Amino acid sequence: MFQRLRLTLDMIKFEHSVFALPFALTGALLAFRASGYAVAGLWSKLAWIVVAMVGARSAAMAFNRLVDSEIDARNPRTAMRHLPAGHLSRGFAWAFVTAASAVFFVAAGALNPLCLRLAPAALAIVFFYSFTKRFTTFSHLVLGFSLGIAPAAAWIAIRGSLDPRILWLTAAVMFWTAGFDIIYSCQDYDFDCREALFSVPRLLGIAGALRVARLLHLLMVACLFALVFSLGLGALALAGITAVIALLVYEHSLVKADDLSRVNAAFFTMNGYVSVLFFVFWTADIFLFKAGA
Repeated sequence: MFQRLRLTLDMIKFEHSVFALPFALTGALLAFRASGYAVAGLWSKLAWIVVAMVGARSAAMAFNRLVDSEIDARNPRTAMRHLPAGHLSRGFAWAFVTAASAVFFVAAGALNPLCLRLAPAALAIVFFYSFTKRFTTFSHLVLGFSLGIAPAAAWIAIRGSLDPRILWLTAAVMFWTAGFDIIYSCQDYDFDCREALFSVPRLLGIAGALRVARLLHLLMVACLFALVFSLGLGALALAGITAVIALLVYEHSLVKADDLSRVNAAFFTMNGYVSVLFFVFWTADIFLFKAGA
């Protein structure tokens, strides 16, 4: 059992929860700031937000591997993933999806009634992504929206209601995720064409896809600036955006239309830095504002 669980966590790249989790926690801290730094049981809520986030992502990733297992088996890049290679059974993977979903619902219920009522819709959205490459080129944006709802959900977890201003962060995360997913999907250009799967690289070619990824990341930055001004954040938040811009510029410099050898560095390493540095700068800004108030 322990070995199968370890393999499952490796299959869903559990460590990549770091991509979206800092944005979710930022959403929670922005809600805390908007509440006048007075939220009962803040640390407990933050802990449940982490549990909910990890539970939902784990369920979604395992579900994606199950839905895509036959496609993965035909793709030379993914043929050795755990399910097509036979390292894990589909039954165990389904049990993991069920358990992770249950964890998510328990965490949502522990946060507040609105979170629990919205939990089925949130899980439906992240599950729905797994089917989109079969019928729409916008699959990258659906993935982005799946991650982008996390900061809005965290805001609801803290305040019990939604403030439209936090949707700027939802949009920023959506554009950021869609951009780096397009970069990553360039590796499968030939396979997508052969299998008639929908993706921006298949539609526009690799060079065109990389241009779209750059545009999406510009939109991310614009949304972050809009959020700063709508919430009245300070210099450290702006410095965080500057750091994000620098990292994104470097990320795009790693990938060329005729050289995708550094896609993994652009996808895994740089995006981890983007989310963590963003969280550090914005958290510092939020609490510096409190100290100076």
